[in-house]
Amino acid sequence: MTAIPSPETIEKVIDRRGATRIEPETMTAVILAVTTVAMILLSKLISPALGSWSQVMTILTLGSFLLVVAFGQGLVVLTGGLDLSIPSTFMLGGVLSAGLIGSQDDGAFYLMPFILLIGAAIGAASGIGVALLKVPPFIMTMGMSIIIGSAALGYSGGSTLGASPTFLATLMAGKTLGIPNILTFIVLFSIAGWIIQARTSFGRSLYALGSSNAAARIAGVHVDGMTIAVYAVSGLCAAFAGAMLTGYSNGATLRMGDAYLLPSIAAVVVGGSSILGGSGSFTGTICGVLFLSTIESVIAATGLDQGWRLIISGAIVLVAILVQQAPLLAIFGKRRTQT
Repeated sequence: MTAIPSPETIEKVIDRRGATRIEPETMTAVILAVTTVAMILLSKLISPALGSWSQVMTILTLGSFLLVVAFGQGLVVLTGGLDLSIPSTFMLGGVLSAGLIGSQDDGAFYLMPFILLIGAAIGAASGIGVALLKVPPFIMTMGMSIIIGSAALGYSGGSTLGASPTFLATLMAGKTLGIPNILTFIVLFSIAGWIIQARTSFGRSLYALGSSNAAARIAGVHVDGMTIAVYAVSGLCAAFAGAMLTGYSNGATLRMGDAYLLPSIAAVVVGGSSILGGSGSFTGTICGVLFLSTIESVIAATGLDQGWRLIISGAIVLVAILVQQAPLLAIFGKRRTQT
């Protein structure tokens, strides 16, 4: 006769199960955080100017664009998709911010929401193609990227727009009570992103959708609506990141978003998310952003050109994907099943 476990034993099993469940994600974030700090400290060996607080702020400032983009991309990846329209939407957000608002901030209170709405609409269009028309995400978002890029080319005439809205410049370079505005933004955005992905029914539904489309439908998840929503969020984030970069660089160009596609995927994957969807955390994505931004900063100090930087970013993505298939993660999977 099988003995019935006591309530104390059941409670211990439940507690151990919860600890095991979060261990891989926590480990990934900790490893990335420790590695990032180590790189910043060891960068003094490359140049005495590195490793200072000013370099840390530079990393955070440049990483803020990637953080915003990676949040949207991460939600898409969580569902098993991929958003390749980010560069064009990013660029369009910057071009429209410079062209429609300008340095005088004319109508910024309604034009900025309008620009973000355009970004969300672009993403939603991709989501409709993926969810309702069953077009593969790679094809759908790549097609949208070409369309949006062509539209931006027609709007700008191929020229650089050099007018930066004042409020965006203040966000990127100003201070409030002695605290850099961009640092405050990063903290608030990170908290909001973590809550949305980890503590809302919307975020939990994305995990279910990424794990099994059919099971999510049975569980009552509005699969098509959720798919459209995540692509809309990704488009909105890309447009806003483009506007931020316009405020930082005091201008917008047609190639300004090209450097953020691969890193947006890399930050999500390196942060522990599965490229197939269903797993990952925004905490890991944040650490992935800081890790990649630090690498970019250190590489820039060595004088390597953009081509080598892209090669290194691509290698990081490949290694991260291979690591996800490593026996170590298989062991974690077995431990979850056993508990």
